[in-house]
Amino acid sequence: MKIEVWSDFACPFCYVGKRRLEEALTSFTHGVEVEYKSFELDPNAATDVDSNVYELLSKKYGASIEQAKNMARGMKDHGAQVGIEFNFDDNIPTNTFNAHRLSKLASDLGQGKEMTESLFKAHLTDGKHIGDKETLLSISEKAGLDREEAARVLEGSHFSEEVRFDEEEARQFGIQGVPFFVINRKYAISGAQPVEVFADTLKKVWEEENGSTPFQTVTGRDNLQCDENGCDIPKYDQ
Repeated sequence: MKIEVWSDFACPFCYVGKRRLEEALTSFTHGVEVEYKSFELDPNAATDVDSNVYELLSKKYGASIEQAKNMARGMKDHGAQVGIEFNFDDNIPTNTFNAHRLSKLASDLGQGKEMTESLFKAHLTDGKHIGDKETLLSISEKAGLDREEAARVLEGSHFSEEVRFDEEEARQFGIQGVPFFVINRKYAISGAQPVEVFADTLKKVWEEENGSTPFQTVTGRDNLQCDENGCDIPKYDQ
């Protein structure tokens, strides 16, 4: 069984969805290959952004800074439920294209899982600037990649086409928000759904593996998702 996961390192709910999928897989007895696909929430984002995450949330939703902080607290609660500590106070908004390119390098070397986790944690927990090339090289090295090889990727255009291919494929699938999970090209799970949704869907796909089930999108009660317009976050106090 193969699961393709479209996500962005700037997406808190992508990190939550990753953890929920991983939990569901612990009780799934069949072999599964997970491949992380690139999806930039804001391909036009600058590498260095003057605004902090609260100011960006405030501008996006027309909310006050305090309301934006309440939104962030809602996301922190979802993260805590799966063992993630979101640190929005130190979060550095940036462009994630180069991070995606390095994740492709890692995948080619069989270290995609480690690199994906490292990039999420660096950006959303540790407050690292994952648009900065030196920071990316340090993250790569700690994730087990060769620093010089990672540097060659960043200095050139290596893996740019692969990132763009993932994003074009996402458009063909009609993916507008992430995380988005495609299982054996039969079923799709939209958003960071509860663990039981992942578990039930995995079971159903496995049982129908030799059938001709049409492509379907599975939705559940927690449609935790981010798109170019922002994240589906808990309502803030008025």
